[in-house]
Amino acid sequence: MTKTIFIASAEPYSGKSIIALGLVDMLLGKAQKIGFFKPVIKNDPKDGEDIHIRTIIDHFQLPLKFEDTYAYTRQEVLQHLEDQSQGEMIDTIISRFKKLEENYDFTVLEGSDFLGQGTAFELETNMMIAKNLNAPALLVVSGERKTTAEIIRDSLNFLHTFEEREIQVLGIIANRVLPEQAEDVRELLKVQLPVEIISAVIPADKALQNPTMGDIYQKLGGKLLFGKEYLNNQVDNFVTGAMQVPSFLGFIKENVLIVTPGDRGDIIISSLQANLSSSYPKIAGIILTAGVVPEEPVMRLIEGLQVVVPIISVETGTFETTTNVATVKARITKDNDKKIQIAIDSFNKFVDIAALDKKIATYHSEAITPHMFQYQLSKWARQEIKNIVLPEGYDDRILLASSRLIAQGLVTLTLLGNPVEINASAKRLGITLDESKVKIIDPANSENYDDYVNTLYELRKSKNLTLEMARDLMTDVSYFGTMMVYKGHADGMVSGATHTTQHTIRPALQFIKTKPGIKTVSSVFFMCLADRVSVFGDCAVNPNPTAEELAEIAISSADNSKRFGIEPRIAMLSYSSGTSGAGEDVEKVRRATLLVREKRPDLKVEGPIQYDAAVDPIVGKQKMPNSEVAGQASVLIFPDLNTGNNTYKAVQRETGALAIGPMLQGLNKPVNDLSRGCTVDDVFNTVIITAIQSQQA
Repeated sequence: MTKTIFIASAEPYSGKSIIALGLVDMLLGKAQKIGFFKPVIKNDPKDGEDIHIRTIIDHFQLPLKFEDTYAYTRQEVLQHLEDQSQGEMIDTIISRFKKLEENYDFTVLEGSDFLGQGTAFELETNMMIAKNLNAPALLVVSGERKTTAEIIRDSLNFLHTFEEREIQVLGIIANRVLPEQAEDVRELLKVQLPVEIISAVIPADKALQNPTMGDIYQKLGGKLLFGKEYLNNQVDNFVTGAMQVPSFLGFIKENVLIVTPGDRGDIIISSLQANLSSSYPKIAGIILTAGVVPEEPVMRLIEGLQVVVPIISVETGTFETTTNVATVKARITKDNDKKIQIAIDSFNKFVDIAALDKKIATYHSEAITPHMFQYQLSKWARQEIKNIVLPEGYDDRILLASSRLIAQGLVTLTLLGNPVEINASAKRLGITLDESKVKIIDPANSENYDDYVNTLYELRKSKNLTLEMARDLMTDVSYFGTMMVYKGHADGMVSGATHTTQHTIRPALQFIKTKPGIKTVSSVFFMCLADRVSVFGDCAVNPNPTAEELAEIAISSADNSKRFGIEPRIAMLSYSSGTSGAGEDVEKVRRATLLVREKRPDLKVEGPIQYDAAVDPIVGKQKMPNSEVAGQASVLIFPDLNTGNNTYKAVQRETGALAIGPMLQGLNKPVNDLSRGCTVDDVFNTVIITAIQSQQA
């Protein structure tokens, strides 16, 4: 049982950063305050902050100052060793670490990087630090360019070295193992390691091991001519463009970097055209050598093209440039969300999280942070994989969110739209849609089109819908997607990125309809504040609900609150608290509160009550001292749409709260609406809650 863990390796480029990212992500799902400490960093921060520390702090928004996350630079440690003042060095590390540790629920420590001068001392120093901080270790062994036998040998030797120093080892992770070796390594580690040692094997992943155009640009320098926004393009290989175009085109592979003299306009233009063509793989970027920039007519032609790759001009010759490119190592930087997420996903997929969790004691708090809530949502979604249909498959935000959802193994998806256009957009965005997990359907050409038309006609003919009208409606992606849900061909639907709320939910109201005993379809937002998650309803659907509708909204919101792990304490909001006010609006809320108590005596509910009395313990105690809800409300029900919509947006903008939703409630099957101003994160989160809703259905 511990509140710290030390990530250690015995060689350079082992991929410790993947383990650190995954571990911090895992811990933030269980504790509020996570610290990060790297006792020894490579360079003086005056020459630039440690990239990995900055990535951890910024991505997870940890409340850490960079200067508190390390004790020494490598050069300073070498000086201490030379002066034989290791004792002083260790005392300082302990002091700085303990000062950090006391402010956090759990602290992740990371060993040094084995790069540059002085690597011989690093293993010894890392073990000395781990032992003196009494931190159990998670050992990382690289499988790169090693046989299976070598990986097993290095793992066992590494373990024995730590055990000889009486340092507790929690587990060993063999990272960057060739996929074809992974199963053998996994079985051999399981057999040869002591039973109490967790073992894991993370296969090599080009998306993590290969550099980006940004990594290459930083290493080579030069001038960026085009494509700044695409510097995160992954580079899997490179080719020299020094031949005639027909021959050169045969060398274009997926994510290739093209190195060519700057006066080869033919290679440059043909590369850009190939990148736009559906007949050729996506290229990563172009480097122009020898300090030559294309002539004005070629530059003008490039400016008029849809350039979606970085083009960089360097002073070095072609041979020297390709040599330099070959030496560039991949890094995970704070601005590369895609690579960060792949790293976290790899950790979650290949490391036994449950076993690791048993080994470490995390601080338990009743508070729920946004990260904890999202972590729990992902965990629930994976318990039973559902298929969600996204009618707006042509939208970039939908495609980017789809890529993340599939990569994390949260759902399977059906995208509606023209397959050629959707695949072209995916290529432009640099994402791959796994055909086994993402199905693309053009409604008008679907094998189910006629069946859906006839079903709609039968369901709505009493409402004067003709067969011809049904045919027209079924070409509409909202109707087609909703019919998929109705027929059980999809488990839920998410739409609204480009369609209105009415367009999205009208089909659902027409034939999915409401659950038995429920007349009102309403919505909730999960408002993820700094230390809690509150449920806001209704902020998206009902303009001016009656007392009966308000009571139904409150009950639905409370039930959904409980389903999503939030203990429901309902505040029926108004401009007065208790019996202090009068008026038609207050009376409506008062009557709605009484109806909730009558229908659901098991629920804790208070109303009418003002917002501050509902959420602030001090104000709540002053205004309503005997209330079970005042000051600690978790479900806040607004009296009308005007109040609810403006309040959730005000809270979101002024506090930086994450607003997940709206989630529609009351329907027989889950259909959820996006805002037309939604972000990729909004799409991602809404699909997850839709999947969880469909599990519960």
